Amino acid sequence: MPDPSELSRRERQIMDAVFALGEATVNQIVEIIRDPPTPMAVRRMMHILEEKGHLKRQTGKDEGREVVYRPTQTKAKAGQSAFQKVLETFFGGSLEDALAAHLVSRKDGVTEEERDRLKELIEKARKEGR
Repeated sequence: MPDPSELSRRERQIMDAVFALGEATVNQIVEIIRDPPTPMAVRRMMHILEEKGHLKRQTGKDEGREVVYRPTQTKAKAGQSAFQKVLETFFGGSLEDALAAHLVSRKDGVTEEERDRLKELIEKARKEGR
């Protein structure tokens, strides 16, 4: 599986946009990312991301002359990988510290449903020995 940590800032922007949209054309990426380069530059970067194994062309989904790309990795898998990187980089691998920082910084607080769900997940992990 390709390593997302090897992406440039611009490649990361493109991948984030593709994940947000689920699939995307060059013109959709140009519309969504901040301070975008030219469509030709985005097209080239998406081709490079395809060569690196991060994107693949969606067969049978060309919109006119535009190619539709989608990520090779699921959004959930990419999210887990990104979260693990954040845990390691900013919290020394501590889930407790990360969760505490998040809970303290939430403006709208934690709902009762969220607390119940967190308790369930913690209990499940305890029973499974994780």
